[in-house]
Amino acid sequence: MIKGINRYSWFFFLIPFVLLQSCNNAAYTDSIQMPGKKWELMNIPSFSVPVDDTINSHDVIFSIRTGSAYPFRNIYLFVQTTSPDGKFITDTLEYYLADEKGNWFGKGFGDIHELDLPYKSNVYFPVKGTYQFNIRHGMRIEDLNGVYDFGLRIKRTAK
Repeated sequence: MIKGINRYSWFFFLIPFVLLQSCNNAAYTDSIQMPGKKWELMNIPSFSVPVDDTINSHDVIFSIRTGSAYPFRNIYLFVQTTSPDGKFITDTLEYYLADEKGNWFGKGFGDIHELDLPYKSNVYFPVKGTYQFNIRHGMRIEDLNGVYDFGLRIKRTAK
């Protein structure tokens, strides 16, 4: 045991963690790791999101982790969202991951850069059930080297 720390001291380190987690308004969080750190064109990340809350608004955010092997400063995405009643919408999106000088946006350490990509804000899900989000990259090459993973987070909008 570390001198000066009794067996109950760990409890005081745990309290801030529990309080931070209780303030978390995330309704859904998941990410998909890309095999070989490469996003292949036929690898379409798919997220099944159970929705019970049709009263509060939500923000839908993508996240991407890339490395220095990623060859572009932007990324195009084709996003298809299907509601539980079978209705769907498809969006074509472009996000910039770095500026014109090659400085990566977001946070990172060493080779890894992580960036949140806001998709939709203040979304009200019209029906309860499972919503399906399918995301395909829309770049002009089939395999995107340097993409480590791609994620989806849905959080209740702060009021």
